[in-house]
Amino acid sequence: MRSMRIEDYITDEISLKLIKKAEEFARNFFEREGTHGFSHVKRVFNLCMHIGKAEGADLEVLALAAFLHDVARPLEDKGIVEDHAKEGAKIAYRFLTSLKYSKVDEVVHAIEAHRFSRPPDPRTLEAKILSDADKLDAIGAIGVARVFMYSGEHGRDIEFSIKHFEEKILKLRYLMYTHTAKKLAEGRNKFVEEFIDRLVREIEGEL
Repeated sequence: MRSMRIEDYITDEISLKLIKKAEEFARNFFEREGTHGFSHVKRVFNLCMHIGKAEGADLEVLALAAFLHDVARPLEDKGIVEDHAKEGAKIAYRFLTSLKYSKVDEVVHAIEAHRFSRPPDPRTLEAKILSDADKLDAIGAIGVARVFMYSGEHGRDIEFSIKHFEEKILKLRYLMYTHTAKKLAEGRNKFVEEFIDRLVREIEGEL
């Protein structure tokens, strides 16, 4: 799946201008890169567009939700807010209403419901796709990279990382909502399983 530009999926000039404005607005919330930096947001957008096209979603709503879904994540990481999904939904609501956007509620719900470990559950197709895309970015090669980035950021060892894979990452494939995401998750999950198996064998002294 190649990297996508907004123009690859959104051809209407008004929609394109709005989504690019949301992208720039969201980018300003991220002071640095990391496991939840703006590169994660761009990958989630990429996944959302791929899944959304396959599933027949409203790509405009989905693109806006993807770019805005983690705007409050840096605030949560700093301990300023407790739940970045709920706070992000509020920020998105204020931003989109200031632009008089007509489908604010759809975008806001997707953002509020994207976090699989907390309510509310996603009700719309777009909300389900955003949740799926966010989970998919935690699986596969990129998921492996993110786990060890996170461990490095928090001073955790390899054994802790393996435990995290077993307790969370390897269970994400069962939490996908859409058919397209389920197929993607299977391949990504297989890579993680093979990687962890090799890692454990090397830790145990296999040459």
